[in-house]
Amino acid sequence: MERNVRMEEISDGKLYGNNDMVKADTGNCQGCFACCKGMGNSIILDPLDIYQLTTNLHKSTEELLSSYIELNVVDGIVLPNLKMAGQEEACSFLNQEGRCSIHKFRPGICRLFPLGRFYENNTFQYFLQIHECKKQNLTKVKVKKWIDVPNIKEYENFINQWHYFQKDLQKLMKESPEDELMKKISMYVLQQFYLKTYESDRAFYEQFAERLQEAKQAMGIS
Repeated sequence: MERNVRMEEISDGKLYGNNDMVKADTGNCQGCFACCKGMGNSIILDPLDIYQLTTNLHKSTEELLSSYIELNVVDGIVLPNLKMAGQEEACSFLNQEGRCSIHKFRPGICRLFPLGRFYENNTFQYFLQIHECKKQNLTKVKVKKWIDVPNIKEYENFINQWHYFQKDLQKLMKESPEDELMKKISMYVLQQFYLKTYESDRAFYEQFAERLQEAKQAMGIS
């Protein structure tokens, strides 16, 4: 989800690489879960998030859609996001103690927070969102340690490919804005990257690369 804001309004004015130190460490949150409530449909899930959830919870995407996630239109494309539930509009994966029940395989946006990504020139860097986290006195941590994923370079390559593929789709839909075509593209993406079962005994990135190549060929994207 793109935000039409000026960087100086939401950040400390710096851009970071994965080896840089940034003031983002919340100290294990210490009982705070403000960022797990009232987030609307903003916690958008990418294909890796779905792979992690379905594999670790042993549930299909359809089963997750019945309780934990929902579908919404994001920049013209139908994508899944974490569902907020109850009077507090809390994340469906938040337990009674206010802790994340899927922390080991939490979605990428949750891993990133309070960082964001700034995309430019077919790549991206990280920035610190200075107004988002309610915790005080955050401490410095290396970006890649904070994100905490195996093989950060492979992960960042996936994030980059997924983002710019979506940009290509948005351009395609803008050039041919027929409702039926836009619907077909959205349904294809949903099926190809989210509903179609991933093999748990195969590396995700290998499967994603295959699906991305198929999708680009189907959409005529070079």
